[in-house]
This record gives sequence, structure tokens and C-alpha cells, in this order.
Amino acid sequence: MKIVWGILVVVLLAVGGCGDTEQEHSQTAKRTDGKLTVLTVNYPLAYFADRLGGEHVAASYPGPIDRDPAFWNPSADDVSAFQAADLVLLNGATYAKWVPKVTLPSSKLVNTSAELSDRYITVMDAETHAHGPGGEHAHAGTAFTTWLDLTMAMAQARAIRDAFTAARPAQAEFFAAQYKDLTRDLVDLDHRLTTLTSGQDDRPLVASHPVYQYFARRYDLNLEAVMWEPSEVPGGRQWEELRRLLEQHPAEWMIWEGEPAGESVSRLETLGVQSLVVDPCATPPATGDFLDVMEANVAALAAAFQD
Repeated sequence: MKIVWGILVVVLLAVGGCGDTEQEHSQTAKRTDGKLTVLTVNYPLAYFADRLGGEHVAASYPGPIDRDPAFWNPSADDVSAFQAADLVLLNGATYAKWVPKVTLPSSKLVNTSAELSDRYITVMDAETHAHGPGGEHAHAGTAFTTWLDLTMAMAQARAIRDAFTAARPAQAEFFAAQYKDLTRDLVDLDHRLTTLTSGQDDRPLVASHPVYQYFARRYDLNLEAVMWEPSEVPGGRQWEELRRLLEQHPAEWMIWEGEPAGESVSRLETLGVQSLVVDPCATPPATGDFLDVMEANVAALAAAFQD
């Protein structure tokens, strides 16, 4: 009996040892698969990270798709996911207002617009408002849609390239080549926009929302903003405010963040104002990618500048 029991113990230990070894191998494989896990606070950064990182990076934007990520309040599980990532890409310029309120390892944080701080735009006297499920907020402080100035987008992409290179120096040449490819696309878009709007800074335009500050500055747009939502038909007070604005700023086009309600479009037309969409693309588009959306924005804006 003692011999049999001894054999049984050895067998059990052997089985247990095999299980532990397999588990350790599995965990090791997860740790050494070579991919950087990267989370971002908006979709444009995720697009840049995916273009730059290719097969060496697993990049994703885990935020909402139905509202502005700049004002998102992540759940505890969301925060845990950010804490577990290898790198967290921040937009800077007061974007993602939840970040200072949680604990994230500073070694993992990459402020992609840090070198652009002298180009930030300060917003004064912003009205508090609400849209979607995100609650009330204001756009006062620092304008944050930096990537709509495509020269700033290139600088943000460069910061991501540098962070990837520091984390995976063996892949430096790959990241550099990918950055060159991405920059080629962004330079082309930037050139087309500057060519389109050149010499027309006296043409008044109205924006449905105050998110185009960097876009207007880079591309010399004579732009004034109201506080409208594409999915909501404005009330009487908003229409009256627009009429007063048009007396001083006789715009013939309104730029919307998304497809506007048909009633809004029709009523604007009675005031002599046409509608076009320039999507900031802060969240993933329903179809295509960031570059596709920017291409569509250029085509839409052409209607206002080539009439």
C-alpha cells in the first residue's frame, strides 16, 4: 500500500507540474508576444497609433462612440484597462478631463501635443450646454481639437512614433517608415485645404459648434460659432441669435459636426444659409477611417469655396 500511495503521489505531482508549466508558458507568451498594448483617449490618436505601429502594436480607443470623448467619464473597469496598457496616448490641451482625476502611471502616459503647447488656443466666455448623454459642460479654457490643424496632427503622430521607438527600439526603422507614409497622406490633405481656402479669409462662415478653432486658424477661415447640435432642431432663441449674428457676419454656409436635421437645413436655407459637414472624427466613423473622413471634409468644404 505504501508503494502504491507513493506512486500515486508522484503521478499527481507530475500532472500538477505539467499544468503549472503550461499555465506559465501561456502567461509568458502573453508577456513576450512583442506587441505594445496602447489605449487612446480619442479615435484620431488610435488611428495614428495603428498606422504607425502596424503588427507591432495593438492600439484601440475604448471610449464612447455616441458623444464627445473629451467629456467622457470612464467606468472603474475602463480606468483599469488604461492602467493595464503599456502606453496611454493623451491628446493634451485639456482633452479627456477625467485623466487628472484618476491614478495612471506617469511612465505610461504620452501627451501627444506637449510640444505644441505654445500653439494652444484659449477659449473665453464659453456657454455651458448639454448634448447627448454626457451631461452639461462648457468649451471654455483651452480648445482641444488640435488634430484638425493637420500640421498639429503630424506633430502628434511624431510624438507617438517617438514613444513607440523608445518602447521598442528594435522596430525603430519600421516606425519611421510608417510615420513617413502617414505624413505623406496628412501633408497632401493639408496642402489641398490650404490651396482651397487661400485668399478667401474674407468669406464669412458659421459653425454649428465651437470645435473648429485650430481648423479655422490653420486654413484662414472667417468663422463664427453658435451652439447647435446636428441631431436637434434649434429653438426660437437660437434662431434669433443666429439672425443677429448674420447681420454682422453674413455667412452663406454653416459647417456642422455631423449630418444636420432636415428641418434645420430647410430653415437655414430660408435665411440664405447652406449646410455642409466637416466631421472632427473624434470617435470612430460608421464606415471608413480617419483619412476617409478627412477626405470627405475636404470635398464638402469645396462646395463653400468653389461656388
